[in-house]
Amino acid sequence: MDPRTLARRELLRLAGGALWVPLGASIASPLVALAASGCGGQAPERLAPAPAADDAPRASRTTPGIQPLGLGGERDGVLVVPEREGPMPLILMLHGAGGTGRRAVRLLGPMAAELGCAVLSPDSRGATWDAVTGAFGPDVRFLERALADAATRCEVAPGRVAAAGFSDGATYALALGRANGDRFSHLLAFSPGFLIPARRVGSPRIFVSHGRQDDVLPIASCSRVMVPRLRRDGYEVRYREFDGGHEAPPTVMREGMGFFLDGGSASSSRAERGIG
Repeated sequence: MDPRTLARRELLRLAGGALWVPLGASIASPLVALAASGCGGQAPERLAPAPAADDAPRASRTTPGIQPLGLGGERDGVLVVPEREGPMPLILMLHGAGGTGRRAVRLLGPMAAELGCAVLSPDSRGATWDAVTGAFGPDVRFLERALADAATRCEVAPGRVAAAGFSDGATYALALGRANGDRFSHLLAFSPGFLIPARRVGSPRIFVSHGRQDDVLPIASCSRVMVPRLRRDGYEVRYREFDGGHEAPPTVMREGMGFFLDGGSASSSRAERGIG
């Protein structure tokens, strides 16, 4: 048996089955994050508080369409602004390993624009998001800047902000969102890998989807483990399994969008029975 598989099983035993570590990832990284989350002071996964409404800079009208962020040099990202006046919902969309914000926004951007929702899709500082292979750090700080910048370029509706992602981006969105439930009302996780330990703040509603034939992040050791754990922790979760691989089909993306925009009441389904 591959020694990395044995090491991963040992980590699962030590962590009480709460984590799943992708093959090839550093098995120390979730334990480092767990140790960091238990230290005193400000948790590294915490975003700086959003300014109060009276203190926030007034948003200037940005041309609708895809706009570069202009914040991060070669690794930057995009903001998609819909044709809409007044306050609008915002989705922070996080790409998978080796991806970019511009690529990730193709999954969600056109659909979101049609529904009058802005999408902020930054690039990670490295090949993937920091806490997936290490500890929380520069990505959190960059996301702070990106969220603040988006708030000056479009009028974000109070309490209508979601963190979303695909693959590694979904894993990171679940961690960042659980740690910043005072900033995100909903979390949309399309084919996530594992739960990164993070201090809980608030109770965002959660949507999780996963393909039954996923051979990159197998459903049996990923979402079918994570969703019951999230529910035991008191989160309201809508879970959707579908026939397919490591992907986010348009119908599933649209269901996740509806979950966010309609307020996100969790519902049981045939796909959820026996899960959790």
